[in-house]
Amino acid sequence: MRRTKSILLVLMLAAAAVFWWWNADRHRPPTLDERFRFAQVERGPIEQTVAATGTLKPVTLVNVGTQVSGTIRAVHVDFNQRVRAGQPLAEIDPALIEAQLAQLDANLHEAGTQLSLARQRLARTEELVARGFVSGAQRDDERQAVEAARARTRAIQAQIDRERTNLGYTVIRSPIDGVVIDRSVDVGQTVAASFQTPQLFLIARDLRDMQIDTLVAEADIASLKPGMPANFRVDALGDRTFRATVRQLRLNPKIEQNVVTYNVVLSTRNDDGLLLPGMTATVRIRVDGRAEVLKVPSTALRFRPSDPAVVSGTGARSPAQAAGGGEASRAVLHVESRAHGRPVLARVPVAVGISDGSHTELVDAGELGPGDRVAVGEIVPAAGERAGGFRLRLF
Repeated sequence: MRRTKSILLVLMLAAAAVFWWWNADRHRPPTLDERFRFAQVERGPIEQTVAATGTLKPVTLVNVGTQVSGTIRAVHVDFNQRVRAGQPLAEIDPALIEAQLAQLDANLHEAGTQLSLARQRLARTEELVARGFVSGAQRDDERQAVEAARARTRAIQAQIDRERTNLGYTVIRSPIDGVVIDRSVDVGQTVAASFQTPQLFLIARDLRDMQIDTLVAEADIASLKPGMPANFRVDALGDRTFRATVRQLRLNPKIEQNVVTYNVVLSTRNDDGLLLPGMTATVRIRVDGRAEVLKVPSTALRFRPSDPAVVSGTGARSPAQAAGGGEASRAVLHVESRAHGRPVLARVPVAVGISDGSHTELVDAGELGPGDRVAVGEIVPAAGERAGGFRLRLF
């Protein structure tokens, strides 16, 4: 019996101790580490970049078509084949043009015969006019007939020259040295060049010189200039990074759903031939950079505590002094500190510079240095809510 009472007494004392500890811990003010998420001030490189997505293309890309209509009689090249300037690519059946030339040759012979006859008539008429047998008006008529026959002969000759030129166009030749990127014609296919020149071949001059056509938002276009370096990746080659250079900022805007973008063209080399036309490139253009600077997570600059009681006030430097002039802008960090023997967050005005998205440069950080802790998020917004559950607030 005594043993049972002893056990019950011990259990009651243990329960009371646990309840006392839990109740004391529940009403204990949380520490800064329990209330806030912290990050450290770091020293290192930082780069400000502009991100864009574009398509790889050869620098020189020529659409080869035809100036005459007809049926394709032969195709001499295929995809990915290297060609030289003037090399035949395809041939169009010249039968209709050759028949037209034969008809024009016959017409030219007929016109030549009529011109010869008109000249003979003019010679006889001039002799009769000299003898007074016919009037001068008849001689003028014969001269007009000679000029008309001569004009008709010239017109037919011009038609013959045109058809001979068209006969040369039945052999489609490469205008440049390059590589056949696309072929959209086969033997037996009929092509019509009456209203619009059809595209038969697509030839790239040199696949070692490539360009990237990107679209950049209007908010970023003012920070870009020709000659800026850039890096890019393509999905087909994983994490491999290639270099490029901004070559041109085109002034013609592209507006879709009230979103304004500008075409920025970058140049790159493709000496190993891994980059192919049409690949999608994810580009980062380097706008500015620093080698060794103080930097903090950008979330620390946006963070504001929900409980003003944990903030000790303003640091020794005023925001105007911290801004320091120049291109830096003002901001406030909440730094771990102590006031009256208790841990608090101190408001420290700073001047910030460039940002890479995740971190921001501290141009003038006052007495802050590497390793100092700054608040970036809130775990428990207020002491009274500590027992109510776990909550997270970033900014």
